[in-house]
Formats: sequence, C-alpha cells, structure tokens
Amino acid sequence: MNPSSSSSSSSSSSCVGFAEFYETWFSELQRVVQELRGSRRVEAMEKVMRHHHKYYAEKSLAAEKDPLAVFLSPWATALERSLHWISGWRPTTAFHLVYTESSLLFESHIIDILQGHRTGDLGDLSPAQLRRFSDLQCLTEENALTEELSEWQDSVSEIMGPGAAFSEKIGRLVRIIKRADNLRLRTLRSVVGLLSPQQAIEFLIASAELLLGIRGWGLNHDRPYRK
Repeated sequence: MNPSSSSSSSSSSSCVGFAEFYETWFSELQRVVQELRGSRRVEAMEKVMRHHHKYYAEKSLAAEKDPLAVFLSPWATALERSLHWISGWRPTTAFHLVYTESSLLFESHIIDILQGHRTGDLGDLSPAQLRRFSDLQCLTEENALTEELSEWQDSVSEIMGPGAAFSEKIGRLVRIIKRADNLRLRTLRSVVGLLSPQQAIEFLIASAELLLGIRGWGLNHDRPYRK
C-alpha cells in the first residue's frame, strides 16, 4: 500500500469513527437533557455541560486527522450543514436563543411581572444581566474567524500552486476549526455563567431542544435521499 492510499484509508476510518460518535452523542444528549428536565438540579446541568465538552474534545481529535471531512461534516444532515458556521453553530446563536426564550416567557408571565412578582426564569432577566449579555456578545471573535476563513479560502491558488506547502495550509484550517469550537464552548460557558441556576437550566434545555429538533427534522428530510 502506498503512502497516499494509507492516508486515505486512515482518513476514511476517522470519518466513520466520528460519524458513529456523532450519532451516539445525540442519543446521549437526549437522555441527559431528559434527566435535567426531570430533576432541575445543578448536578444534571453540569452533566449536560460535560457532554458538550466531550463533543468538542472528540471533534478536535477528528479535525487533526481529517480537517476537510470535519469542515464538510458528511455525518450531519443537509439542514444542519445549511446552518453551519465553520462546521458548527454560530456562537451568537446562544445569545439569540436567550433573548427569544426570555421574550416568550416574559409575555406568558407579564401579568405576574406587572404585579411585582418575580418568576426567576429566563423571562425575568435583570437589566444588569441584559447589559452583560450585550457586552459579551460584542466581545465574540466570530467576525475575526469569519475573516480568517475567508483569507484561507482565498489562498486556494497557493494550495494548488507549484511547491505549495499543502500541509501548512491544511494545518491552518485545523487551527481555524479548533478556534471556532473553542469559541462555541466558551460562549456556552459564559452564557450559563451569567444566568441563575434556574435560568441556566432553562437555557440548556432550550438549546438542546433546538439541536435535537434541527437534527430530527434534517433526518426526516434526508431519508428519501439515503435509500
């Protein structure tokens, strides 16, 4: 077997391995979120956070082995891929989700709130929390990473040119993917850190339901094409 064939086989193996992990991870996410929904305990919330951390740790290893496959994410559905930003969800999506859930709960509890009753949920975000969310959203590195990816894509002529340092260019893509995933995880932690335990639990349930809902809808959409 020649070196290129060996590399292709290793890459294919790593793709299959992560695809299997991806399926298992979503099944486990559903289980840990059901536990969180039922118990509403901090311990269950921490289990959900560890589950997210495990995902990015595994994805980091997969990106080192085959960054192009990770970037394309063939294990994801067409719907998931259509929403991807550097092989995953946009960090600012977390803030949009908080605002959406907060607005919905605020409207459902508006009479109680107007009467001075505190609900303590996401519909009861304090002015200080809202300011901190706004400040944190402005500090995300999303735009900088988007520009870095654009520069990488613009360098395709260098990748294909004579004497091109292909491994160096691919290594840069690995770093971009890892930085994007690190930003996603840090954003998740930061949002949870700005919320009360009750609010954080509601946010993690909502975010998991969004991921699971998109995944489920995407699988139903893709099913006719996978036969």
